[in-house]
Amino acid sequence: MPGAPAPVVGDDVPMAFVAINVLSVPEAAGATLEERFARRAGSVERAPGFEHFELLRPLEGTESYLVYTRWDSRESFDAWTQSQSFGAGHGQASGRTGSETPAATGSTIWSFEVVQAADPV
Repeated sequence: MPGAPAPVVGDDVPMAFVAINVLSVPEAAGATLEERFARRAGSVERAPGFEHFELLRPLEGTESYLVYTRWDSRESFDAWTQSQSFGAGHGQASGRTGSETPAATGSTIWSFEVVQAADPV
């Protein structure tokens, strides 16, 4: 309904969990990072509770890339980060061989609960 307020997450709407990995990436390494994500195993897509993934390239104001993932719950995200799939994928740095250097120089995780959401009407 046009003009209707966005639904508030509560008892009748499941609360989604968003994890954003902030990767410090030197300007010259952006293409390398994107290539490595393109060749990633894709195991996150098969993880229970996984809902969405986006790799966000900075346009201005920062050199940090954002890795956005959305989950049905914090528990699903935590289970994935403790899984063999997570360990294998991150241990190999998304296809990086032994002679390749890391594309990112640092990483920080931001965590959020979705309390409001809206879709196009």
